[in-house]
Amino acid sequence: MEQEIDTQELGEKIVKVLKTIYDPEIPVDIYELGLIYDVMVSTDYDVKILMTLTTPNCPVAESLPLEVEEKVKSLDMVKDAEVEITFDPPWSQDLMSEGAKLELGLL
Repeated sequence: MEQEIDTQELGEKIVKVLKTIYDPEIPVDIYELGLIYDVMVSTDYDVKILMTLTTPNCPVAESLPLEVEEKVKSLDMVKDAEVEITFDPPWSQDLMSEGAKLELGLL
């Protein structure tokens, strides 16, 4: 009998890892910034992350998705990870968490 995958637990571990990755220009992690749109986990332990950047011309447009991919892949339970960048919908400050807005003095 195959072991039941606990996507909830794995999802929480992935979010914990995402909260260690910071936008170099803003002192807030990418999860609280609202750059992560979706995290999908398959029954094969493959992870797909749909994310955006603050602007299409973001200076870390090349390196940030790779950092996200590598850090998520480093989790024991994850077999593979893929990051897809989208600008639909475009990022705005409305996507930030209350904590991130507070941190940046926007509240």
